[in-house]
Amino acid sequence: MAAFKWAVVCAALVALQAHPAGGQSVDLDPSFGTTELTSGFQPDPLVIQVRSGGSIEAQNINPGCKGFIASAPDVRLQFAAAELPLIISVSSDADTSLVVHGPGGGWYCDDNGGLNHRNPSLRFNHPESGQYDIWIGAPERNTLQAAELNVSETMSQ
Repeated sequence: MAAFKWAVVCAALVALQAHPAGGQSVDLDPSFGTTELTSGFQPDPLVIQVRSGGSIEAQNINPGCKGFIASAPDVRLQFAAAELPLIISVSSDADTSLVVHGPGGGWYCDDNGGLNHRNPSLRFNHPESGQYDIWIGAPERNTLQAAELNVSETMSQ
């Protein structure tokens, strides 16, 4: 009986190795480019055209995250902070969500915190300088929708 249990455990471990879980990687090149900004940048907001969505559930990062995102970031922001806040938001006719990996290693998510309570927005009142990796999610797997990523220091949520 012990040999049978051992065989089941080994088979389960092999199955897990054969199908590794997908995940986000801040080491991958962003799909829509890298932008460098210094506090006080113009124009404000900076608008970047993107496509939302992917095949990976954002809740794999944190149960509070929503939507499906890609492995690679959509946009990488290298930001030199000062006294102003940093606001990262999305505009789209489609439903979207937002996932950000900040310079300190934290993960931040929003689904409907923007102005119209349909699109996401994250506000960093005291932003850190460094790399912000940004993913824009969609509610269904592999459905890509047109969206605009907005980066601002002055626009309200």
